[in-house]
Amino acid sequence: MITEQSGPDVVVRLDGVRKEYGETTALDGVSLEIRAGEAVAVMGPSGCGKSTLLNMVAGLDRPTNGRVLVHGEDVGRLSERDLALYRRRRIGMVFQFFNLIDDLSALDNVALAAQLTGTPARQARRRARELFEELEITDRAHAYPAVLSGGERQRVAVARALMNRPALLLADEPTGALDSRSGEQVMDLLLDLNQIGQTLILVTHDERLARRCASRLIRFADGRVSGEQAVEALA
Repeated sequence: MITEQSGPDVVVRLDGVRKEYGETTALDGVSLEIRAGEAVAVMGPSGCGKSTLLNMVAGLDRPTNGRVLVHGEDVGRLSERDLALYRRRRIGMVFQFFNLIDDLSALDNVALAAQLTGTPARQARRRARELFEELEITDRAHAYPAVLSGGERQRVAVARALMNRPALLLADEPTGALDSRSGEQVMDLLLDLNQIGQTLILVTHDERLARRCASRLIRFADGRVSGEQAVEALA
């Protein structure tokens, strides 16, 4: 394990991160810090590097240059096996299109996240039921994704992301596939999670979502941080 001190409350630190795909530069020397309990929204036009940033923090891709540190650990230098464990145990991810397994019930989709880390099935299902109760979808536990509404599917996806009590929750356009009512419900859910201490990085095109859920907004352009501001969440 390779670690470096970043300060007691720094969860994520990017230090001069550059990512190239062939001749395309997706990130161009990005440096930033995210502290425990923060909700940070990353905004910018398509192709500006914001989803690449999320992939770097999630350990889904490695930087060409620079370092990505999570709790002082250099994610880019982990082995593939350790990266898989890192993603399962320390990172929760919420995607635009849910990424649920169609032939598993909602409950089993969520419980699987814990079973993959070695949690016994009975214990995993108990934890999943607790999350379904907290997220107010208990009556949909045995339904399959195809019969769930978009908002219900995203709540199941959030439950799955929270299953292993991750230090960091990453959300990539979490309301992008939802109607306005379901989107509002997911906004409220993310806001509630952050208010009880969940550290959150949110990638979005939705200015309202950013200002509703985040306390800090980072704007990207051409693979670089182009601006940063503190924001007050909208009522």
